[in-house]
Amino acid sequence: MDITAGPIKVKTIQKGKCAEATPPKAFSVEEVLKARHFHMSFDSYEATQLVNLRTLARALGVKSILVKDESTRFGLNAFKVLGGTFAIAQLICQKLGLDIAKVNFNYIKSEAKKQIGDVPFVTATDGNHGRGISWAARQLGQKCIVYLPKNTAKRRVEAIRETGGEAIVTELNYDDTVLLAQEKAKEVGGYLIQDTAWEGYTEIPTWIMQGYTTMAAEVVDQMALQGIRKPTHVFLQAGVGGMAAAITGYFVNRYGKDDAPKIIIVEPNEAACLFESAKADDGTCHTVEGNLNTIMVGLACGVPSPIAWDILKDFTDMFVSCDDTIAARGVRVLANPLADDEKIISGESGAVGIGLLSLMMRNEEFDNMRHALELDQDSVVLFFNTEGDTDPVNYGEILWDGKYRLPSNGEME
Repeated sequence: MDITAGPIKVKTIQKGKCAEATPPKAFSVEEVLKARHFHMSFDSYEATQLVNLRTLARALGVKSILVKDESTRFGLNAFKVLGGTFAIAQLICQKLGLDIAKVNFNYIKSEAKKQIGDVPFVTATDGNHGRGISWAARQLGQKCIVYLPKNTAKRRVEAIRETGGEAIVTELNYDDTVLLAQEKAKEVGGYLIQDTAWEGYTEIPTWIMQGYTTMAAEVVDQMALQGIRKPTHVFLQAGVGGMAAAITGYFVNRYGKDDAPKIIIVEPNEAACLFESAKADDGTCHTVEGNLNTIMVGLACGVPSPIAWDILKDFTDMFVSCDDTIAARGVRVLANPLADDEKIISGESGAVGIGLLSLMMRNEEFDNMRHALELDQDSVVLFFNTEGDTDPVNYGEILWDGKYRLPSNGEME
């Protein structure tokens, strides 16, 4: 299903859950509890807010719009630190022969130097993951080397250096920067802590994905406090797919395959590797090549994680590839709340889902898409704002200057 309205281009593929698939064991309720209890042992731990945008929900014709706001997570303006800290802790526990369920963060801090020495952590990032690894390394008294793709925003580089990491900007796109980080980790004898997987490298990416589930476990408790049993729809933005697959895997385990919410995966048109994998319809993941240019830099990935794809191919209801203008619209929607709704500061990657919903529910061009997903007045729609204004310059240009604005000739009115 292709939707075109002026310069806005949206492509969708409807799938539905695989009848033969079983919920992934790595994201069972028991495994998720291990990650959450570990994160709760941090002195600075605090559950991030689940914002209920009641007025916006009424305006768009759905029952509820819930936004898990990760912009305040550990003061780092993004969710990624959840995955990095859990993976590093699991690595240390593995060396000690311990179950992570039986230790806390302070114990890990006391043992890190003895078990790892001065060996650095190495990673590639578009910004948020690298900052999380750098922060975790500093907490443990370790070194961290972070490689970033070309044209990375200055503020994202500075944020990594502020947390103690060595930040090196390359002349490569994201996927090639990951390959470079692999080589450099071998050269310095460091530990590669990467949030995507490939053949022979799956354990650490799985730990990172498990770390992400802390925010989903928090959501379940927060919904219960608001009298909500579960969401009916979850919009999940995806780069390599790790976060999206982790949340999907947990919800399928938590609610059961038949009662799980509908999962909608959203990617940029220029980096839609999961969409293209679904389009191929051969059960394997496919890559997207090129510069991967998009304002959704956290999603600018052309090579999907195979362990993420194995989950998403079986439990996703719709894959969506969309225009940058939709992400910019989402940034503006969240920053300009209706009536008593709460303002949310969201980066482009974190806002694309809400931008898409706001178009789907108000424009006839999206009627078929809306009906296919059964989005109506009974729908409880959940989003994860995975980042704040991690690039303040671009954020300001979107809000103040109308950068990447929707067409003004009436097509979408």
